[in-house]
Amino acid sequence: MDFAGAYSPENLKFLMEGLGMTLYVAFFAIIFSFVIGCFAGVIRYMKIPVVSQVLAVVVEILRNLPLLLIIFFVQFAVPQISFFGIQFKFTIPVGAIIALTLFEAAMISEIVRAGLNSIPKGQVEAARSSGLGTVQTLWHIVLPQGLRRMVPPLVSQFISLLKDTSLAVIVALAELMHNAQIIMGQNHNYPIPILLLVAMIYFVVNYTLSLISRRLETRTA
Repeated sequence: MDFAGAYSPENLKFLMEGLGMTLYVAFFAIIFSFVIGCFAGVIRYMKIPVVSQVLAVVVEILRNLPLLLIIFFVQFAVPQISFFGIQFKFTIPVGAIIALTLFEAAMISEIVRAGLNSIPKGQVEAARSSGLGTVQTLWHIVLPQGLRRMVPPLVSQFISLLKDTSLAVIVALAELMHNAQIIMGQNHNYPIPILLLVAMIYFVVNYTLSLISRRLETRTA
């Protein structure tokens, strides 16, 4: 094991560049998947005819496919499909964001739907009987309470998303694990020091998210 060589300034800088790409992809995938997942979850909760059923099918398909397959499909299959004569070709980071967004949005939509369904029906009926419409009841009664219950599973899902960015190494996304592999290939004494450092980096980032989750739970309790 060569800790001094593995932790040279050049290698550490290269790892930080990979971490930057990991956080970049995770940030946008979290934002987009949260917005899309919330929208899909609310639509399914409201049981809008046809739309809810179509969304249910799409969500179940995405949830039951391996994320790696979705990454491959977005990166290699979609560019070969022509939509009205238009072909979509993505850069590797954009393709990774799209794939992660699709997969995580399906997961988040289920979290949102379950959180909204956890609100007692009596409260919904009381709101409706007091003159509030469906949307008003959802906005003022159901969503505020449901969001508080969603915080822990949502943060857990975001942590999983951040870790799942490492799967994009298969399409050569220059994220943390990709750069770590390149460094480990330089010297057979580097793998253990580099893997220990990468594990620590993932732990610090994900543990920080867990602490934020606990703080949010405390504030909304």
